[in-house]
Amino acid sequence: MMNLSRWKVGLVIVAVLLGILFAVPNFLPASVRDQVKGFMPTQTLNLGLDLQGGSYLLMEVDTNDLIKTKIAAVSDDVRARLDEKGIAYTGVAATGTSVSVRITDASRLQEAQATLVKLGTPLPKNPGVMDLAVQQNSDQTLLVIFTQEGIRSTSAGAVETSIEVIRKRIDALGTKEPSISRQGVNRIVIEAPGESDPEQLKRLIGRTAKLTFQMVDETVSPSDLAAGRVPPGSEVLPDDSRGGTPLVVRKAILVSGNNLTKANVGVDEYQRPAIDFAFNSEGAKKFGDATLRNVGKRFAIVLDGHIVSAPVIHGAITTGSGQITGGFTHEEASEIVNILKSGALPAKLNFESQRTVGAELGADAVHAGVVSTIIGFLTIVVFMFLAYGFIFGGVSIAALLVNLLLIVASMTAFQATLTLPGIAGLILSLAVAVDANVLIYERIRDEERSGHRPIAAMDVGFARALVSIMDANITNLIAALIMFVFGAGPVRGFAWTLMIGVFTSVFSAILVSQILLGWWYKAAKPKKLPI
Repeated sequence: MMNLSRWKVGLVIVAVLLGILFAVPNFLPASVRDQVKGFMPTQTLNLGLDLQGGSYLLMEVDTNDLIKTKIAAVSDDVRARLDEKGIAYTGVAATGTSVSVRITDASRLQEAQATLVKLGTPLPKNPGVMDLAVQQNSDQTLLVIFTQEGIRSTSAGAVETSIEVIRKRIDALGTKEPSISRQGVNRIVIEAPGESDPEQLKRLIGRTAKLTFQMVDETVSPSDLAAGRVPPGSEVLPDDSRGGTPLVVRKAILVSGNNLTKANVGVDEYQRPAIDFAFNSEGAKKFGDATLRNVGKRFAIVLDGHIVSAPVIHGAITTGSGQITGGFTHEEASEIVNILKSGALPAKLNFESQRTVGAELGADAVHAGVVSTIIGFLTIVVFMFLAYGFIFGGVSIAALLVNLLLIVASMTAFQATLTLPGIAGLILSLAVAVDANVLIYERIRDEERSGHRPIAAMDVGFARALVSIMDANITNLIAALIMFVFGAGPVRGFAWTLMIGVFTSVFSAILVSQILLGWWYKAAKPKKLPI
């Protein structure tokens, strides 16, 4: 064990040099880092919300709204499929998690059921189960039911999709290393370090960004609208281009924002901010066909249930591009472009709580963390010198410094976020690293007392302590992994630091201490170990 193999020495030297390379930028001013960019790593530790200040938001995905939207879409699909097959029906009605329809021709009831069964899709994680089921009731009525399995799968998928969309939107703000995680079944936690305006985040995140192009229903007169007489296939939406005046549009969607490939801030013919957009090939074809069939009619551009504008179609638009105008300010147009680029949220988000951590409070936390780390380190130094003397105590402290260097370098290289609990994990990692040295030293003492020569005592001490060291660190690693997988926020920060500390602690306690003691023994050749 005490033989100084070249690979051991080389590994330690390379690890220390890499540690210095990645850790040094944390102590350089930004101006110096800019000058050396390209020659060495310049990234620094990411400080969490509690260390540099920022915004915290807790949101809940509105699964009820999601189910309502799903059922409304199923209602439209039921009509479309039955019309396509020429099957007569009446009384399409959506209630809760199901849609009912009465087939007027009893001889085609089975055909209608077979047609509606095809509306269902297999669940992503369970292809043998469909999200929709069709049930035949009395009086020639069919019931299309959104199954419980389908509801759970759709809700879970909506949360995951929402997290990805939110991440894209926040990244566009330039916020450094936001933490976006799932909490419970349908909640999302956002921590945005350095972002001092939670209201801006809420405006950006809270918009569903569902963009649709729908035809205006010209058949509904103002008197019908005032009396609430709206055809089943139409809906009333506020027209923001006319001060929120209600306008009736057809529910059928010509093209949706899912077909967008480009969205940029532009200017209209009056040099006012507008939104330029372009469709993919599928969207361009749909839009071209729809405008060709409806020349002279109006279509509505709808964003999140509000009509942005409702222009008249003067001719077929086959270019696949267009412009949205609506009296936007430049900031409003930029925000809309951002959310259109990131995609639409699958469901509405309800904000449950929010808080802002000031930069001053974060600076105080950093100061407290640094002070506590220094105090913990000095306490370990005093203990090791008193317990094991200058040589062995000094070796353990040198190994401890290498351990601290490698932890900082690893977190910098992996761009892990350091939080206040993470600092606690750092201090715990240092204590565990010293514990490994204590095991080794006590074993060396025992071997020397039993009559072994110094070199044999050191050799056996390292060999026999290794089992206990690995056992303790593997246990720590398993606990850290469990906390990282099932924890959230501060718990994950603590677990991440602890996991890195496990590997660096074993490396420094075994290899670094062994090499340093080996060099000392070759130089001093003591007859008795000063331990």
